[in-house]
Amino acid sequence: MPPKSKVDLYAAIRRDSRAGLSNRALQHKYGVGFRTVQKALTLVWPEPRKKLPPRTTRLDPYKGLVDEMLRADLTAPRKQQHTAKRIFDRLVAEQGADDLTYGIVRAYVAERREEIRIAAGRGVAKVFVPQSHRPGSEAEVDFGDVTIRLAGEQVKCSLFSFRLSYSGKAVHRVSASGGQEAFFEGHVHALSVLGGVPTGKVRYDNLNSAVAQVLGFNRARVETERWTAFRSHFGIDVFYCRPGIEGAHEKGGVEGQIGYFRRNHFVPVPEVGSLAELNMMVDRWDEEDDARRIRSRPRTVGEYFAAERPLLKPLPTEPFETGRLFALRVDRYGQISVRTNHYSVPVRLIGRRVRVMLHASELVVYDDGVEVARHERLMTKAGSRLVLDHYLEALVRKPGALPGSTALEQARSAGKFTPVHDAWWAAACKAHGDRDGTRALIEVLLLGRHMPHEHLVAGLAAALRAGAMTSDAVALEARKAAEADDTPAPAVLPEGPEADRFGQPKVTSLTERRLAHLPPDTRPLPSVAVYDQLLRRRRLGGRPRPEGEEP
Repeated sequence: MPPKSKVDLYAAIRRDSRAGLSNRALQHKYGVGFRTVQKALTLVWPEPRKKLPPRTTRLDPYKGLVDEMLRADLTAPRKQQHTAKRIFDRLVAEQGADDLTYGIVRAYVAERREEIRIAAGRGVAKVFVPQSHRPGSEAEVDFGDVTIRLAGEQVKCSLFSFRLSYSGKAVHRVSASGGQEAFFEGHVHALSVLGGVPTGKVRYDNLNSAVAQVLGFNRARVETERWTAFRSHFGIDVFYCRPGIEGAHEKGGVEGQIGYFRRNHFVPVPEVGSLAELNMMVDRWDEEDDARRIRSRPRTVGEYFAAERPLLKPLPTEPFETGRLFALRVDRYGQISVRTNHYSVPVRLIGRRVRVMLHASELVVYDDGVEVARHERLMTKAGSRLVLDHYLEALVRKPGALPGSTALEQARSAGKFTPVHDAWWAAACKAHGDRDGTRALIEVLLLGRHMPHEHLVAGLAAALRAGAMTSDAVALEARKAAEADDTPAPAVLPEGPEADRFGQPKVTSLTERRLAHLPPDTRPLPSVAVYDQLLRRRRLGGRPRPEGEEP
């Protein structure tokens, strides 16, 4: 194998020369010339490669003029300095540089402008100054984007991160959006996990959830009212970084933490059924990260945090409502509109105002203080989330609207309306007609408000096997499944039911079942013999009894 580098080549030539090979033999073996062999035998280290002279460009005759323009900008007003485009235009107009291109000028100006400023003492090279933090004093907060597969669909979520500066202990939370609700809930979760509040400043970006307006080029901010109430409740002392990329360097710890967490725990893209399931995984990952060391620190994150935790301020005893309350009117479709998305509520509330509590990953609807609906927040815009149960009262009167309803389509996609439902529905329509068969199905769906879904599916399967296309039969079989606590697979129809003497599937009579569960009646049978004595009494104050009339 030939040597990989010039150093290896020289070493091989010297080794073979000591073994007795001649100069000509070394040239032939390694394919080099006489001078190379001589250099290998005389020099300890190969000579450095000579730098080629810089290539000439069409801009070379004008570089001095460009430098003069950039030096003149040092004393010019900030808004009246040369841009690369202006320099290019001047060279073409004043010097006749028609052979130049804008790209050549722009690349040279981008490099020389900063060099001239530094040479004149106007600019400072970028430098990062190491910082030390006291235990329990400072923290940093930020949001990052993560992509997950939620219920088979790829969506983008927000990753909240709260990081203590001394120990590097970080707490994360995934939410459907990066709004104020997620901002508050992330704080509440992080502070409860950490067991306290930092005694010093917590560094933030200029998030819309906290900052309503940035005042000039200083640290003054106009805060949102809810954020002011929240941080005063927990006693958080804030520090707002500068806007833009420069401000990111002022909280580089949490910026790097989000990148580390995303690369190590969200690769490959996690597949979950709900955000609650994902956040349970995130909590476990946070605990596992306590065993890691940051760079060359002698102890782990968990060991540093154990010394930092007792120094945190205690949490307030009263809770803070992190959700946002809305008063919304239900439209004629039985829906409310929240942040461009639509969610269903029971149709009996159409035209009324309801109170909606919006959280980071769900929303809850109340009517007169009673919860009437709960939805997981949509991650898209102009979407809808409809629950079939909310429309059942209306569908009883309009059964023809069920087959093409959006709520039914979403129930099928979510697995709430199974193939067993479809099979029973088709059989009921065949037995009773489309209208009555659909109404029978709606009556079955109403049973779902009082019994578990799996028992109802089991009742549908049993009634379908027996050919009983009534809601009473489904209710009876569902109660039997509940008592036996036997939950068959909803997508497969069981086979082999008990048959009667005619070979037909046997269905328990509802009346016989009720009588079989009643206690024995030991009372005597009723008798009317006591009423016979009324026939023997004389009629008082009446007309005489006609002859032949029996008393």
